Amino acid sequence: MGKPTGFMDYKRETAKALSPKERITNFNEFHTPLSREKQTIQGARCMACGVPFCQSGMMLGGMASGCPLNNLVPETNDLVFTGNWKQAFNRLSKTHSFPEFTSRVCPALCEHACTCNLDSEPVATKENERAIIETAYEEGWVVPQIPKVRTGKKIAVIGSGPSGLAAAQQLNRRGHDVTVYERFDRVGGLLRYGIPNMKLEKHIIDRRVKVMEAEGVKFVTSCNVGVDITAEELLKQYDRIVLCCGASNPRDINVPGRESNNIFFAVDFLRLTTKTLLDSNFTKAPYEYAKGKNVLVIGGGDTGNDCVGTSIRLGAKSVIQLEMMPKPPVERAANNPWPEWPRVLKTDYGQEEAIAVFGQDPRIYQTTVTEFIPDKKGNVAKAKIVKLESKKDEKTGRFMMVPVEGTEEIIPVDLVLIAAGFLGSQKYITDAFQVALNPRTNVDTKPGEYATSVPRVFTAGDMHRGQSLVVWAIREGREAARAVDESLMGYTNL
Repeated sequence: MGKPTGFMDYKRETAKALSPKERITNFNEFHTPLSREKQTIQGARCMACGVPFCQSGMMLGGMASGCPLNNLVPETNDLVFTGNWKQAFNRLSKTHSFPEFTSRVCPALCEHACTCNLDSEPVATKENERAIIETAYEEGWVVPQIPKVRTGKKIAVIGSGPSGLAAAQQLNRRGHDVTVYERFDRVGGLLRYGIPNMKLEKHIIDRRVKVMEAEGVKFVTSCNVGVDITAEELLKQYDRIVLCCGASNPRDINVPGRESNNIFFAVDFLRLTTKTLLDSNFTKAPYEYAKGKNVLVIGGGDTGNDCVGTSIRLGAKSVIQLEMMPKPPVERAANNPWPEWPRVLKTDYGQEEAIAVFGQDPRIYQTTVTEFIPDKKGNVAKAKIVKLESKKDEKTGRFMMVPVEGTEEIIPVDLVLIAAGFLGSQKYITDAFQVALNPRTNVDTKPGEYATSVPRVFTAGDMHRGQSLVVWAIREGREAARAVDESLMGYTNL
């Protein structure tokens, strides 16, 4: 610990965000990082705890506490404080494949498990991480790590999201020949088309992909495995297959009127928006999707919030966001102690922007849709919503959210975005490889393992664990790479 009293001497300071009304004029990232000098002070706030929950990555109360990658958080924080940026980069790289992604989009599990939370504010570990990796790029320390010896083993990674990229990076550095297949036109998967540009600018992905290509990883885009190329062909060409296709089967809302026009899954809406921006080099945005429209977002999670922020940038007339569950408390409840993940109210960037533009929080809690009402042209025009309450099911004993009679309401709606989560992997790809599934339609493996029911086929990421965070996907990709390497070589040093 460089400064034992740092957590008492210095206040937490983080990157400054542009005001909501400024940032909604474009799709750029909107935080201005601290200067390198100010960031070193944030490193001084780390207490170097005897038991650093920040790097534990363990499950408490059914949710992760601390970094799933087990980043050596106190060590890197101290190196930031002492100005040893290259050593900090080397130390972070021992456990992390892509700090430039998580330092932008991760909800910072490390910070919520920080001991400073007990009495003050957590160490700004996420922004320390961003400062480390951006300094490394600026100084030219992020260079291709080309293996000196090739094993002659060939591996196909299906899917170029965070788990696929992590698996590919590690396996290539081990000396295997790795080819990544991506069904869309650009590399990145969820990072590219599931996360809006204002949270993760896409040149950040391109920068890393160029490094990976220089290392020897091959990328094949616009190739939908199971459609454009068969599983049998891949199994003939490659020694191992790693399925990293994500939990990309969206949960639908099956109510009357669902067939009306202008009702989209959130993932499709976000992808089409980003693709339009990228195809036009950011000279054109698809304003026709939302301009002047009353937008209804169904789902209160991160994807729902991204839909709110994107709709506002596309000129929405109004935005309402429905959440089935009750409004969370502002502070931790007694049954949610530190270092558990805090189940508290979070107002994210999209909601902040809605408040600034429309004068109120877009979220309506304990509410759902019971019907979509189209106009004469078949376009959605109204939605019937109803309040919900928690009641115990007499048969199962479980508490369920059920409609409250007499609370129905009809609201004007021109665009509906369904952000109700995902049900698991898509059937066509799991059918193609004939891998066993668990009851949640995720690819089944033994607990803690990555080999599927089909010989030579492995899996990782959301396709394996279900819808989760980018940081979990990276961990899964790295661990799957270890399993693949060991299966090929009889041992692994990954």
